[in-house]
Amino acid sequence: MSQEKRNEVENNAAEGAVLKNARPAYDSTRPFGAHIRMSWWKPLAIIVVPSVLLIVVQVLFRMVVGLIEGSDEPLSAAYTPLRYLSDSLSIGVTGVLAVLLFVWMAKVPWRSLLSSPRGWDRKRFVQYLIGAALLVGAGNGVVALVAPEATGWTTFGFTGTTMAMLVVTLFFTPIQSAGEELMYRSAVMPAAASWVRPVLPALAFGLLISSLHFAVMHGSTDPWLFGYLFVFGASTALIAIISRGMEASIAFHIANNVMASTVNSLMAGGEVFTLDRSTETGGPFLLILVAVNVAMVALVWIRERRAGAAEQTGLTNDMK
Repeated sequence: MSQEKRNEVENNAAEGAVLKNARPAYDSTRPFGAHIRMSWWKPLAIIVVPSVLLIVVQVLFRMVVGLIEGSDEPLSAAYTPLRYLSDSLSIGVTGVLAVLLFVWMAKVPWRSLLSSPRGWDRKRFVQYLIGAALLVGAGNGVVALVAPEATGWTTFGFTGTTMAMLVVTLFFTPIQSAGEELMYRSAVMPAAASWVRPVLPALAFGLLISSLHFAVMHGSTDPWLFGYLFVFGASTALIAIISRGMEASIAFHIANNVMASTVNSLMAGGEVFTLDRSTETGGPFLLILVAVNVAMVALVWIRERRAGAAEQTGLTNDMK
């Protein structure tokens, strides 16, 4: 064998050894949420870039709405149908861009950010959407009974404005809710978790960072409301980890936001409603909604435990 041929064989062997020893970015043997490995600087970009982009896109969309409506306060907390539409679309678009940025930087399949190691399960999503709607409806009903002054509701009214708000809520709030889950749970959580290698600390760190980020980005200065937003983010992160995917998290977020916006629209006396997150807008009544979050986590844990038991006995094929 010539020297040139021997060198080629040695180079091929060396490249094969490097590829064999290389650690893949996506590891399906690790739990969802701690299943991605990246260089240390990439999570920073995935956390920061979409956050800045969200603020920019949201302001630009609101400015356009202000021109259309002829409003001097396009950034007002009062939600007209167009303002609510613009916010929903800006969050939805940013969530998708956050996932695409993650896929590009980490070189992983986009499906791995929705569920792992199994595939996306529509049946799961529908089941969790129904369960979440029942829990959220019950929680809002209890709040209305024990702390009606905290709801911000006035009187029932149905006008053209109400109809427009309901249409936007029905068709675009799911986009907004899914966008938030894609950004914070599909992107930020595994990005932050990739800084830590042991599985349990990685999951805990990813959950903590994504939940804090979620609460901070909502801009509330009220400690009660900030705490509730953190709990909500931690709950959706936890149920994503438990269920090994995003179906339950997205379903819970959609049920929560759609029901809240629907009731707020119907009980605004036929006018627009205001979403105020300033100081003293929260209170102990939020503990009722915290209980709803805990109940959703319990529901997911029970369902997934039963699904796992059924899979082991051959009754289902949950790992599709």
